[in-house]
Amino acid sequence: MSNSQYFEYEPYAGGGSYVDLHNAETIAYGVYAAPGTYDDTYRPAYETYEAPPPLPETLQLPEPVRFAEQAQPTGAAPYAETVQLSGPLPDRQAPLPRQDVGRAARRRRTRSAERPESTIRRLVPQALVVAFLAGGTTAFVAEDKAVELTVDGKPRTLHTFADDVSELLAEEGVRVGAHDVVAPGPDTELASGDEIAVQYGRPVRLTLDGHRHEVWTTAHTVQEALQQLGVRAEGAYMSVPRSRPIGRAGIALDVRTERSVTVMADGRARTVRTNAATVREAVAAAGITLRGQDTTSVAPGSFPRDGQTVTVLRITGSKEVREEAIPFDVRRTDDSSLFKGTEVVERAGQPGLRRITYALRTVNGVRQTPRRIRDEIVREPRDQVVKVGTKPLPASVRGADGLDWQGLAVCESGGRPNAVDPSGTYGGLYQFDTRTWQSLGGSGRPQDAPAAEQTLRAKKLYVRRGASPWPHCGTRLHG
Repeated sequence: MSNSQYFEYEPYAGGGSYVDLHNAETIAYGVYAAPGTYDDTYRPAYETYEAPPPLPETLQLPEPVRFAEQAQPTGAAPYAETVQLSGPLPDRQAPLPRQDVGRAARRRRTRSAERPESTIRRLVPQALVVAFLAGGTTAFVAEDKAVELTVDGKPRTLHTFADDVSELLAEEGVRVGAHDVVAPGPDTELASGDEIAVQYGRPVRLTLDGHRHEVWTTAHTVQEALQQLGVRAEGAYMSVPRSRPIGRAGIALDVRTERSVTVMADGRARTVRTNAATVREAVAAAGITLRGQDTTSVAPGSFPRDGQTVTVLRITGSKEVREEAIPFDVRRTDDSSLFKGTEVVERAGQPGLRRITYALRTVNGVRQTPRRIRDEIVREPRDQVVKVGTKPLPASVRGADGLDWQGLAVCESGGRPNAVDPSGTYGGLYQFDTRTWQSLGGSGRPQDAPAAEQTLRAKKLYVRRGASPWPHCGTRLHG
């Protein structure tokens, strides 16, 4: 039998009553006693009690609390899981019939008689249940923690059963990435009163003094980001206002810090502090104007560095046109009518003409090396054509062999085949004039012919005219 009381609803004429089955009077087997057959003059005080409003006809009890079996006392019967009621609820505003009043009085007397033992048996399990519930409630309250969670600057107070920070963030649906900051760390155990802060990372495409960087920051404004990144903002140029908020998508930021630049111009040095983007802007900030071909010692479009010295180059310039000869080529052809070793110019070559334009510059008063800026050909060169003899030389000339031709050559020209007299009329070993040379079958000028051909032509001339063509040296032929 369960230690909890079991109630059963019993209908009667004009209403119903609840019967305590555990404490009801025992009736002999086979004897039926209808309700109201017991004489009882007891009138309880609750008959004059003003009853509360009637209950609904159907009473819905909450889901019973179930306990683990190890919480039950050893040897005790299982606790009742439900309290069952049957039939309609009685009208609590109507007084109970007399026979029911008497029955209730007998039940109270019966309970008084058995209280020392049966009541204790009933109260012990109930006390255990109350103690178990009290302990469970204490543990439940102990696991609950009140913490403050601040996500991206927005705080809120929470009650949680999470063991650590990561579990709390998971419960609240807060996702963090590699660039986000969680303080304290995700593995930190939670206690009531803790404060947890989550700061989301934001990408910043920062161009600082001409150098591009991809950085991350947890700052919410441009000013905070500059402080976090350690960028000196005093006197700096900002592409966006410092108060501009930075969203989760990030921001592109161009920062040019203030720098000291020295500009040398016209014999003077000027030092300025500027956040200019180019050297040209820094020169202008120094109050210097570039005119005409003026430029700077570094590229005008380059970024000026802190402590840099820039020299202004004052340039004056002009142009100069020069003409240069283009050498001709020599083209040789074989000629069988000429003796071997003989070359005759059939067509004289003609050099070409090239016109070149130079740029002349003077930088800060110093003349620079001319720079070629244009080149054009005015006249193409013409090749020179030369005939080359292939005819074999005769072995001798009858009537002239055996003479001292070497002695004659030494006397006339010093033995030099290309010798030419001061007037330019006579040339070669034997000092032929051109007309005589060509009458003897020679081509071109005698001094251009090989020595063997000159000797051959001299022998032919001797056969024709003897030693008379050499009035001063002719006697050398005969020793």
